[in-house]
Amino acid sequence: LTGVWAEENTRESIFDAFRRRETFATTGPRIRVRFFGGTGYADDLTSAPDMIATAYANGVAMGGELVAPAETPKFLVWAVRDPLSAPLQRVQIIKGWLENGESSEQVYDVACSDGLSVDPDTHRCPDNGSTVDLTTCGISDDVGDTDLLTLWSDPDFDPTERAFYYVRVLENPTCRWTTWDAIRAGVEPRPDTPATLQERAWSSPIWVIP
Repeated sequence: LTGVWAEENTRESIFDAFRRRETFATTGPRIRVRFFGGTGYADDLTSAPDMIATAYANGVAMGGELVAPAETPKFLVWAVRDPLSAPLQRVQIIKGWLENGESSEQVYDVACSDGLSVDPDTHRCPDNGSTVDLTTCGISDDVGDTDLLTLWSDPDFDPTERAFYYVRVLENPTCRWTTWDAIRAGVEPRPDTPATLQERAWSSPIWVIP
C-alpha cells in the first residue's frame, strides 16, 4: 500500500503530496508513519500539543531536503499501528551515505515497544518477547505498542557528509501466508520457507545536503 500526507482528500491535494514526496508505503497493513527533520526542534517536541504544526514550521517532512544544517538535526518519528493487524515492535531509522565512493548504510533502532530502551552500543532494541503459535497463527496480545513516538539525533552525524535518512516500522511477528495456507490445508508448513514474517512500513527519505 502507498500512503500520502495530503491536506484534503482531493485529486489536487494528493498529487501535491506526491510532488513534494511526502509519502510512505507498507507491506499491507494500514500502519501510519510521520517523519520530520530539522535543527529547530526543542527537546520536548514530542509532548507539545501542536507537535505536527511545529514540526512543519521548524523543519521538513519526509521527502524534503535539509540544506547545510548549522547543527546536528533532530528527527521526529511517529508510527501508529493498524488496529486490525499486529502491535508495533520497533521503529528504525536507516541512514545512507557515500564513503570513498562506495555506498554505506547504517540501521539504528530509535524506538522500542513495551518501555524497552535502545542499546547505545549496538543501536538495537531488546527482544520484546512476542511469539507466534504456528499451530493456529495466534500472536501475543500483551506485548507491542499501539504507537511509537520519538525524537532522535544521529550519534555519527558528519556536517560535511551528504546523507539520507528514512524510517522503517516493524510489527510483531505474524504468520507468513504460506503458514496460513498449510494450517487451512491440514499439512505441515514447508521447511524451506520462513514460517513467520514482520509486516512493516517505510517512509520517503529526508536528504541532508552540506
